[in-house]
Amino acid sequence: MKKLFSFFTLLTVTWLACSFPGLPSAATHSLETATQPPIDAEREAMTSSTTFDSSRLGTIEKDVTYCTMDGIALKLDIYYPDSASPWPVTMYIHGGGWSKGDKAEGAGALEIPALQSAGFMVVAINYRLAPENPFPAMIEDAKCAVRYLRAHASEYDLDPNRIGVWGGSAGGHLVNLLGTTDESAGFDVGEYLDQSSRVQAVVDMFGPTDLTVQFEGGYEGASRVFAGFDAALASPVTYVTPDDPPFLLFHGDSDPLVPIEQSQIFLAALQAAGVPAELVTVENAGHSFKPVDGKTISPSRQEIAQMVVEFFEEQLK
Repeated sequence: MKKLFSFFTLLTVTWLACSFPGLPSAATHSLETATQPPIDAEREAMTSSTTFDSSRLGTIEKDVTYCTMDGIALKLDIYYPDSASPWPVTMYIHGGGWSKGDKAEGAGALEIPALQSAGFMVVAINYRLAPENPFPAMIEDAKCAVRYLRAHASEYDLDPNRIGVWGGSAGGHLVNLLGTTDESAGFDVGEYLDQSSRVQAVVDMFGPTDLTVQFEGGYEGASRVFAGFDAALASPVTYVTPDDPPFLLFHGDSDPLVPIEQSQIFLAALQAAGVPAELVTVENAGHSFKPVDGKTISPSRQEIAQMVVEFFEEQLK
């Protein structure tokens, strides 16, 4: 009886579609659906824009709460491109010695408008700061931000399979941890735990990578930040594995706060594991790419920004 009913229903819908050309053919759609494999749920979420407000295109949405940790509402800014979606995402993490700074500032902020113009959805996050919130609060927040983006992929019309991160100094340390750690590191806590915090590409600008080595801006100099947390377990180099995403590293050759050896150590570990990685040495540059002795840095700051855009285009588009 059900088969007979379905047959007459199909005939009726087909007649309606033919009689009213403006209507889509439900019968044809039903047959196509029956003969094609089911759409993967993640891909469906990725391509769906049913809840996205197109009036956001080309705009900036400020102070969106992405997670709440220890009663603190954590905020991010979203820079929407004006191109077709779903978009790949690049997430910026500011520096400031893990104890100061803001999502719209820092050595890596120059890349925000460049990436937005290049067709990326750009996200810049704030995170809990030391000493009120010692490590690992900062990386817990950064991971929660990535999980938030994936959980809201349909709302923002973003591609959850194409998320890159970049940051400078302390922000560089945090993006390096995002690139090398998974759930086993213990940094995934809080909301959206059904989502992954892994990323697909990382740009590190003069970030600490091995805190077991002593240097001015390292573990000993930031003792209030780490508050006895094991230096090795706070070091991105500890977690390097062959499945890590591609890395692009920038470091000034005359950086007194975080010496270039930190990036060299990390580069060697990544390459030894077979991870695609490149280190760009910025000549005549101190920390934050500040020129040394009035000399011109090379590559220039604008050239660095373009290299970042090109790296993310290659890895995420």
